[in-house]
Amino acid sequence: MKQGTRGSALTGDAVTGPAAAGRFRVPVQPAVRDAEPERDRRERPGRAEGCAEGGAARGEHTHGETALPRPRAAVQRSSVRGQVLEALRTALVTGDLRPGEVHSAPVLAERFGVSATPVREAMQQLALEGAVEVVPNRGFRVVERGARELAELAEVRALIEVPVMMRLARTVPAERWAGLRPLAEATVRAASSGCRATYAEADRAFHRAVLGLAGNEQLVRIAEDLHRRAQWPLVGGASGGRGRAELVADAHEHTALLDALIAGDLEVVRSLVGEHFSGAV
Repeated sequence: MKQGTRGSALTGDAVTGPAAAGRFRVPVQPAVRDAEPERDRRERPGRAEGCAEGGAARGEHTHGETALPRPRAAVQRSSVRGQVLEALRTALVTGDLRPGEVHSAPVLAERFGVSATPVREAMQQLALEGAVEVVPNRGFRVVERGARELAELAEVRALIEVPVMMRLARTVPAERWAGLRPLAEATVRAASSGCRATYAEADRAFHRAVLGLAGNEQLVRIAEDLHRRAQWPLVGGASGGRGRAELVADAHEHTALLDALIAGDLEVVRSLVGEHFSGAV
């Protein structure tokens, strides 16, 4: 339910100074640049003129950023915006996108091997989610947040999820809870791997499945958004100081919770759910 990482799943550069160079990473997959939509090709400036990709057309300056060589392979075009969005979300969890840094769509697009359009669209989605904010003529700044915001997110999540889980504990039959066992065990394996992004995904999948039993899609969507925000790094640290042992302990709470739900022990369920959310602060 807390933070996770994908380690070295990304490759590229941030725009804010030499200290960030070589740290930020983006996915590298089989080249399909020729398959990009006609709209993206039309808005790409002529590279022979030395223009930063898409920057001048949108008033987004690169401020002397070094032009990066095109990767040997580029992002697959099946769902470019979706792939870029997921890669950037992973970078938020791992801390590759650090609070306070500014990133421009053209520079990130160069590393993805796509036009700036899907990158800019993905960053705009992150802005709607509250992860980044638009910096006119520069790009997007990763939002800085502190422990208080994390505590507030945990409180709101508890207000939403705890009552729902307690209601489900009284109404959902044991066999349906038992069907969630693979998801709970997946969180333990992900935590044991030490990969924060993998754990973050497994954690959300488990909570999504539990809340999904309520049959309320709006509830699941809102809870998912809050959960994702709770996994972003704090100012001054990529992971909020949580190590593998803490992730494993958090994951084992999932299996313990399922045991209590299957047994119908409401008091244990209430205690475990309370501890689970308080540990997020």
